Amino acid sequence: MTRYTAKALPRQPGVSGWVAMLPDRRPRPALLGAVTADVAIIGAGFAGLAAARRLSQLDPTLQVAVLEAGIVGGGPAGRNSGFIIDLPHEVSAESLGSDSATHARRDIFKNRTAIALAQGMAEEHGWGPEVFSLSGRYSIARGAAGDHHLADYAKQLEGLGEAHRLLDAEETARLTGTRSFSSALFTPGTAMIQPADFVRRFADALRDPVTVFEQSPVLSIERQGSGWQVTTKAGTVAAGRVVLAVNGHARSFGLLPRKLMHVFTYASLTKPFDPALLGGERNWAATPALPMGTTIRRLSGPEGDRILVRSRYTYNPSITVSDAALASAGRVHDRKLASRFPDLAGLPMQYRWAGAMALTWNSVPVVDEVDQGLWLAAGCNGVGATNATANGIVAAERALGHLSQLGQHYAEAAPARAIPPEPVATIGGKAALRWKEWRAGDE
Repeated sequence: MTRYTAKALPRQPGVSGWVAMLPDRRPRPALLGAVTADVAIIGAGFAGLAAARRLSQLDPTLQVAVLEAGIVGGGPAGRNSGFIIDLPHEVSAESLGSDSATHARRDIFKNRTAIALAQGMAEEHGWGPEVFSLSGRYSIARGAAGDHHLADYAKQLEGLGEAHRLLDAEETARLTGTRSFSSALFTPGTAMIQPADFVRRFADALRDPVTVFEQSPVLSIERQGSGWQVTTKAGTVAAGRVVLAVNGHARSFGLLPRKLMHVFTYASLTKPFDPALLGGERNWAATPALPMGTTIRRLSGPEGDRILVRSRYTYNPSITVSDAALASAGRVHDRKLASRFPDLAGLPMQYRWAGAMALTWNSVPVVDEVDQGLWLAAGCNGVGATNATANGIVAAERALGHLSQLGQHYAEAAPARAIPPEPVATIGGKAALRWKEWRAGDE
């Protein structure tokens, strides 16, 4: 009898500011007793919720049970920086040849498919811009190397026919309220979300015959006849098909050995400050000009404005983060805040947290049928909100035997390559992260 048993349950380091800024959630009831469903989805993050939505679009009569280990929004989705990005994420100095242009266009199609699903939910349920906003994003530079990359990327976007606007130092200062940045590149197609609020509302918007169970960690997935039995602490789901949408936590079930690299990234959020202390616009979001640099968001709210700083990456094959690692990243964030916003000198951080990512060696997603009727959605590869949503869409389609254009693109992609055995993987992973962060410098 085939049985996949969870060797560990997810643990979330630190306090996500996105969650802390929201009212306390009244969670959906936990799974109690035995229920049946056509499809069981494990995980109510971006991938799991997208899968539930897509299943309902393809067949509104399907009975779907969504099982969340904790409270919706408390996992990695609610620790995201809130960018659903439409364009290739990394700025590259390489020119776009025909093969890379084709790859870029496929990437853009995938990303915009994810955004369309999220936007459809937001528009259908009337969520305001504080939850979902198609407001675009900036890539922002702090020196000559970043300036060069942004200018080169702008040329690539021109070749792809994608809208964009370069900002010089003066325009960037008017945007940010500080002269600490040297240039910026604006692209209008990124959706910005309050990630914890977004996934909460998404889960609550799913209606019968889709049922969301919170505080229902899955302990095992076991073959039962032609289907599966999913067991939690207090109940079971008998389902013909299962979508395991837990990204790197799939390893805890013994799946994808040597296919996923487990990385954590870190964020801090300041206490509210009087917006008069800092000029510029009060709501903007910027990813770094160089990969592995620093992401910045300025958020306005009723208590004042806040700055979010995200940087630092660690390789964590145990899928856990120590308090010392969180504190160390926080000290880096404090220095980055002070150097970028001298007008806010002394402003303390209120919340610090880490969020898990799962990367594949060759940066491809893993959306596979790992056993008959058991589908896996994993490998967000660092652009979590976008890629996880797309992975969930494709997993749902494949579970129903539906082949879309997006699914065709996934089918034509190379398989995930095996990572080296231990201890080489950990030694190499840590060294690669340190080198990439060094290369990003102060960006």
